[in-house]
Amino acid sequence: MKKRPYYLVDGYNLIHVWQEINTDVLATAREFLIRSLHEYGAYEKIEIALVFDAARSEDEERVEVYDDFFRVIYSGFNETADNVIERLSYELVQKKREVHVVSSDATIETVILGAGAYRHPSREFYRAVKRAKQHLRKEYLGNVTLPVQRNEVGDRLGADVLAKLEQLRRGK
Repeated sequence: MKKRPYYLVDGYNLIHVWQEINTDVLATAREFLIRSLHEYGAYEKIEIALVFDAARSEDEERVEVYDDFFRVIYSGFNETADNVIERLSYELVQKKREVHVVSSDATIETVILGAGAYRHPSREFYRAVKRAKQHLRKEYLGNVTLPVQRNEVGDRLGADVLAKLEQLRRGK
């Protein structure tokens, strides 16, 4: 069985081009991006590693695995997201994986292409995710029609049950 394409995504780079994300609260922005890319990866049947900078942190590299095809990686002390992406892209290409890197950093472009990975600018990837989301909405929701009249619980209950409920409501 052929393995899914593997996408390494520079998280903060993508957050800054994503128009709907408010970057004032980065934790909220990260959560929004995680949910959006997890859904996108499942829809497109790709494997995604979303990488965030934590270079100023004293912690070691941390990986949060959501399922077999989606994980979030926080870089370790003194290591940038670019460093993690470069390292992982080399490792994955050596394992004969099809690797795609999502970043608009010019410095990483040469390294990634030299490793044998494909590069996608963040803005282009953002547009692809938006198109997929629109397609999902159209395909699965279609034209939603709301009922013309109200559908209340009281309309489906017998008179005796309604009388008992009314007594309970009035405290009798």
